[in-house]
Amino acid sequence: MTDILQDPTPFFTQQDGSYRFARWGRSIVPVVFGVDDDSLTHLKDAIAQTVAITGGRLEETDPELGANFMWFFCQEWVELEAVPNLDKLFPDFAGVMAGLKAKGVNQYRSFAFDADGAIKMGIVLLRMDKVLSKMPIQTLATSETFQSLLVWAEGAFASDAPIAVIKENGICIVKPEYAAVVRAAYDPALPAVAQDASHALRVASRAQLLLRDLNDES
Repeated sequence: MTDILQDPTPFFTQQDGSYRFARWGRSIVPVVFGVDDDSLTHLKDAIAQTVAITGGRLEETDPELGANFMWFFCQEWVELEAVPNLDKLFPDFAGVMAGLKAKGVNQYRSFAFDADGAIKMGIVLLRMDKVLSKMPIQTLATSETFQSLLVWAEGAFASDAPIAVIKENGICIVKPEYAAVVRAAYDPALPAVAQDASHALRVASRAQLLLRDLNDES
């Protein structure tokens, strides 16, 4: 795929060829189910640090929804069918569950949007199979949160992961070029929703400037 810093267009181009961009239109308020207290602390720290890329920060409550960034951990997908009211968060919960079981995947993200098309709620479902169970919680949280900050094209990161692990300390970070694009995408001068691919060029120009300024400071 194209270098995201040079041309972000493919990263927001859907399978039908349409350009679709959306960012959060409100502050993010996470809530996590299915992990122990120690994991919860590390998870929320990583969520907060990744959300900070946007220039925003986590809040304690959403006036409309209470919490709007929901994480559900399980060992098997069938466990989620017993979670009270979870089916009300999905237009076709039974269909989603059937699809996850049939495909054998270990993660799923879903969004809900406000009247203008901006993200108002995100849901992350994680089945802790052998692969995810071996992943450090900070890495998992950083990856999932980053992919939830914008509506990306399906397969946007198939050829290059947006995160990297620092060998010296094992800390997971978002790669600078991807962080710059997200920060640029949250520029108040840009719209929260876009269907015209020219939007990507505006994001790219801002991202390049951000990264250049960062390199000059260092």
